[in-house]
Amino acid sequence: MPIMIRQESQEDYQKTEELVKQAFLQAEFSDQKEHELVHRIRTSDAFIPELSLVAVDNEIVGHIMLSKIKIVNDDRTVDSLALAPVSVSPNQQKKGIGSLLITHALKKAKELGYQSVIVLGHQDYYPKFGFKPASLWNIKSPFEVPAEVFMAMELTKDALKNIRGVVQYSQAFFE
Repeated sequence: MPIMIRQESQEDYQKTEELVKQAFLQAEFSDQKEHELVHRIRTSDAFIPELSLVAVDNEIVGHIMLSKIKIVNDDRTVDSLALAPVSVSPNQQKKGIGSLLITHALKKAKELGYQSVIVLGHQDYYPKFGFKPASLWNIKSPFEVPAEVFMAMELTKDALKNIRGVVQYSQAFFE
């Protein structure tokens, strides 16, 4: 049976959080608390239910969440999205499920009218979806990270043209 991507429902929350926890247990560059982040985002004003998606293959095998952020400078604030986290069950990794989730989430975000996405992630993975270093647009992280892992993507042509500033994540990212 092919993998189905659908919006996460409230009935999925516990299973999804456990999957996220398991997915990051052995991950390099992880504090192993991504499942707590998912929970906090869901209870924040940054949560977008339509952009919390699960991959299902008889059971939930993957999850992705895009949430509201802002790009802020002295004279302008622009709405954007953060892609964080994307998780795949450890025994299902390296099978294209993460790619499927990312592709679906980006398409859905564009359909909903969002214009850009920011990700802090692997420099060799995310560019294949169209992400580029955020520094190309003079967009900076609010915390110190290597430039090559802090990336942005335009969902619509020139969405980030003449945009510059610091990403302002939801408070859920810092609790």
